[in-house]
Amino acid sequence: MPEKIPANSAWQTALTQFDAVSKIMLLSDDVHQLLRNFERILTVSIPIRLDNGSLRIFNGFRVQHNSARGPYKGGVRYHPDLTLDDLKALAMEMTWKCSLVGVPFGGAKGGIICNPKVLSKGEIERLTRRFTYAIMPIIGIEKDIPAPDVNTNEQIMAWMMDTYSMNNGYCTPGIVTGKPVNIGGSLGRTDATGLGITFSIASAIKSKKIHFKGLKVAIQGYGNVGSTVGKLLSEMGCKIVAVSSSKGGIYNPKGLRHTALMKHYKEHGSFENFPRAESITNEALLELPCDVLVPAALGNQITGENAGKIKAQLIVEGANGPTTLEADQILTERKIAVVPDILANAGGVIVSYFEWVQDVQCYFWCEHEVNARLKNLLDRSYEEVIRLSQERKVNLRTAAMMLAVKKVADAIMVRGLYP
Repeated sequence: MPEKIPANSAWQTALTQFDAVSKIMLLSDDVHQLLRNFERILTVSIPIRLDNGSLRIFNGFRVQHNSARGPYKGGVRYHPDLTLDDLKALAMEMTWKCSLVGVPFGGAKGGIICNPKVLSKGEIERLTRRFTYAIMPIIGIEKDIPAPDVNTNEQIMAWMMDTYSMNNGYCTPGIVTGKPVNIGGSLGRTDATGLGITFSIASAIKSKKIHFKGLKVAIQGYGNVGSTVGKLLSEMGCKIVAVSSSKGGIYNPKGLRHTALMKHYKEHGSFENFPRAESITNEALLELPCDVLVPAALGNQITGENAGKIKAQLIVEGANGPTTLEADQILTERKIAVVPDILANAGGVIVSYFEWVQDVQCYFWCEHEVNARLKNLLDRSYEEVIRLSQERKVNLRTAAMMLAVKKVADAIMVRGLYP
């Protein structure tokens, strides 16, 4: 029976994008079918004792899309609304992301359906350790290397690393990335995604032959990633005119100071009542007059309903899948450039790869070397995307997907089918 896919789901979007690019590329039916499917999907039950002594069972997943170019790589997220379809879309996207930027990994994604905000630290630790134990048969330094994602962090990666190491019989730092520096983490990892987005913005601005100074930027989602972008762009002479969190945002066409924004958020937990700024919604932020728009919050924020109202001339996707298929078409028709997520926010997986390399070699780099290598990979990848975009007269997302899919397809063809 054909797979039943919910309409407008992230998985439906991922498949539609892949099918469209496959058609343009004249991809063989064999390779198309292989890449449309997954090599492994593991579903696990995770029983733990809560602090009150009761037993509760959570559901967890690890989705492994393709390993033609190397071990699987992808984050682990904890969220009450997590679905298997979400993870499938994200795992496939990780395959394209790694391929595009030349990282020798395949795509994976995992997670647990839970609300970590209502769990104690002890409960989260027990949940993490039991989940790690449950997926141990399919992860490993040369198999599948998890990383932090939504609602997970370096502490959770430390617990995963410790659980795997204790069961393995020796310390195995390279089993996860995004862990604390003092147990094998990499310098530069915390800001890698935000720094990568900034490099992508710089490349896009350079290709448009305009200057940074005075450039007006709106950032939806001023968390770890968005605030890093804001800080770096401010230092480069840009004007941050709007920012937001899950509780709403603020706007000042004359600019907002990054240090003042972070101080206010730390003290109040939101940007509400920030001095000399107008309160706005996350939806309104997307339609503000600005030069560069950075959606760095959630998926499906730019839709068919608001794409026609966007005033920015450049959109750089900090979040995964912030633009719907319908919106993408509208933006292309309006000649608004979109640097796609698989390129723009690839800084995190690139530095995760660097961390894995350092762990395997037991030789660690300084932060300057990490950042320089990151810039080199992203600059090269952007040049490849813009060149193909111009040659084939397609938008940046299509060009990026074509490059990514071709590398994976080539790997499949040269390796052949076993047995």
